[in-house]
Amino acid sequence: QVQLVESGGGLVQAGGSLRLSCAASGSIFSRNVMGWHRQAPGKQRELVALITSGGRTSYVDSVKGRFTISRDNAKNTGYLLMNSLNPDDTAVYYCNLGPFGGAMNYWGKGTLVTVSS
Repeated sequence: QVQLVESGGGLVQAGGSLRLSCAASGSIFSRNVMGWHRQAPGKQRELVALITSGGRTSYVDSVKGRFTISRDNAKNTGYLLMNSLNPDDTAVYYCNLGPFGGAMNYWGKGTLVTVSS
């Protein structure tokens, strides 16, 4: 059974930065696409960023140029570096894992990011 555990969330002022981490158990991490989703209060969950096993990345337009997704397959860990945060980035951020072109089968419990104005 794969478990994903996020960390690094917290309260930050607008313009600040945070780095989220996602630690994965099991042996499938390096072979799967890793992603970060977020869900803001009263809003639908949205995909923020993806990174393939080979390191190819993609981002939702609202975070391009501000967020960077990365992974360390040797450590079974993924990251989301978030710069220039604004109140619209306030949400619970979820790490997820799944096969290329398929659904995200594994989800963490989330970490809360709150950006104050």
